[in-house]
Amino acid sequence: MNRKEKAQVVSDFGEKIKEFRSAVLTNYRGLNVGQINLLRQRLREEKISYHVVKNTLMKRASKGTDLEKLDHYFEGPTAIAISYGDPVLLAKILSEFIKMQPSLEIKVGLIQGKVASPDEVKVLATMPSREVLLGQILGGIQGPASQLGAVVYHAIQQVLGTIQARVDQLSNQNPEEMENMP
Repeated sequence: MNRKEKAQVVSDFGEKIKEFRSAVLTNYRGLNVGQINLLRQRLREEKISYHVVKNTLMKRASKGTDLEKLDHYFEGPTAIAISYGDPVLLAKILSEFIKMQPSLEIKVGLIQGKVASPDEVKVLATMPSREVLLGQILGGIQGPASQLGAVVYHAIQQVLGTIQARVDQLSNQNPEEMENMP
């Protein structure tokens, strides 16, 4: 690769990492091209990119970004998975792939600006997705609100029932008794 091509790779990769939400560096030693392509395909389905880039070029491209925090991890065979969405999804896909191909190793993660150890990335993979968490929160909010609504509804029903009983009682009395009532 000549100097111009390297500059283009750094520029292209610099653009890709500007708006990322999470990134995970992996050691892909022991994987063949077909296995790496299988991982890429699975990640691409979720709009996550996976790149094998020279470490020196990666260090240059990461200058001035949060990814610069991982500079000392760019050693040996390194590939980077970059997600612009839910970081849990990235961690889950990598963890699932590691179960099938234990040769893949997580070096470090960068989750929303914070450096995460391989164990932290694996723990992140066990969390429910963002959508599930939001659903659980919404369910937690709706539960008490619907219970309160039911209590108020039943209280109103009791008041209306009492009023209706009094109306029925009054309608069953003869008119002379009603004139004598206060």
